[in-house]
Amino acid sequence: MTKYTAKRLPRQTGPAGWNTILPEQPVLPVLEQDLTVDITVIGGGFAGLSAARRLHQLDPSLKIAVVEAGRYADSSAGRNSGFMIDLPHDLSSDNYAGDGLEADRAAIAQNRRAIGFANEVAAESQMPDEIFDPCGKYNAAATRAGDKHNRDYVEHLKRLGEPCAFLDKTQIHEITGSPHYTSGVFCPGTVMLQPAGYIRGLSQLLAGQIDVFENTPATGFERQGNGWQVMTPKGKIATGTVVLANNGHLESFGFYQRQLMHICLYASITERLTDQQIKTLGGQPRWGVTPADPMGTSVRRISGSYGDRILIRTCASFHPTIETSPMRVRNAGWVHDRKFAERFPHLNGVRMEHRWAGMLCLSRNGSAAFGELDQGVFSACCQNGLGTARGTLQGMGIAELIVQGKSDIADHFLAQPEMPKLPPEPFAALGANTYLMWKEWRSGKE
Repeated sequence: MTKYTAKRLPRQTGPAGWNTILPEQPVLPVLEQDLTVDITVIGGGFAGLSAARRLHQLDPSLKIAVVEAGRYADSSAGRNSGFMIDLPHDLSSDNYAGDGLEADRAAIAQNRRAIGFANEVAAESQMPDEIFDPCGKYNAAATRAGDKHNRDYVEHLKRLGEPCAFLDKTQIHEITGSPHYTSGVFCPGTVMLQPAGYIRGLSQLLAGQIDVFENTPATGFERQGNGWQVMTPKGKIATGTVVLANNGHLESFGFYQRQLMHICLYASITERLTDQQIKTLGGQPRWGVTPADPMGTSVRRISGSYGDRILIRTCASFHPTIETSPMRVRNAGWVHDRKFAERFPHLNGVRMEHRWAGMLCLSRNGSAAFGELDQGVFSACCQNGLGTARGTLQGMGIAELIVQGKSDIADHFLAQPEMPKLPPEPFAALGANTYLMWKEWRSGKE
């Protein structure tokens, strides 16, 4: 009998700051009895919830269950920076440009389908701008090398026929209130999410249509007749199809062994700024900055019912165990404090209220873990650091593959080359962490 058992369950380090600054979270049920459905989705992040919504759209008669190991929006989905980017955003490149104009145009078209899908979710859930804001984002530089990256990126976008605007030091200062940046590129197609708010909204929307459970980890699943039985601590789910949308924890069930790279990123968010601090800062009340060097520091200023705050995100580490430690969060926090002081020297005395870590999953060649892994078992995992747009897209694509047998989105991911293997441990971790430290050092003031 075919059986897949989870050798580990997700564990989070630090509070999910995006979730913590929101009002008390509505409670969704825990699965406490046996259940029979057509499709079970394991994982309640961008991919899993998008897959469930798309499945329901394609066939409302389907009985669908989504199981999330913890609270919705407390997992990696609620721990990212919230940039839902339409343009090429290759984290392994020097300036985000992809593999060529045609490949980039195809990626842009796919990303915009994901954004369109998310826009429908936001409209149906009546999400305010402080949760879902189609305001664009800025690629900001702080060095001559960064300025060159920005100018090269502008030229690449012009060749693609994509609108953008190059901003000088004065213009980017007026937007951010920071004297740190020397240039910027405005990209109007990005949506800025409060990621925890979006995931909460989508999970609540689905809870009125299908079975949505939280604090219900899938501990394994096994073949049962023509279908599968999913095990959880308090109940079993008899299901015809299983969708694994648990990103790096796909490996925990035995799939893609030594092919997935588990990278942890770290973030800190300030306490609410006072009226005087807001006045001292200047600039616009909401903006998002990605660094000109992909290994630099992302910064966001947010404003809304959760207050005016600034988020700093930088530092990365490789963890084959798919979890990090409080010590690493603390050490990253020291770097965040220094980066904040460099960018906002006029905000002396502002403290960070929350610090946290979040896992992402990459492959060495940028391919996704997408498709049918066993009869009736499908995967929509490994978003390669682009969880908001790529996760949404993979969820849409796997739903279309299951119901329709094919789709343009599914064909895109199925056509990707197979992932190469990673070196054995400890060489993979040593090599990856050394490379990440070198890339961060090279990014310098960026």
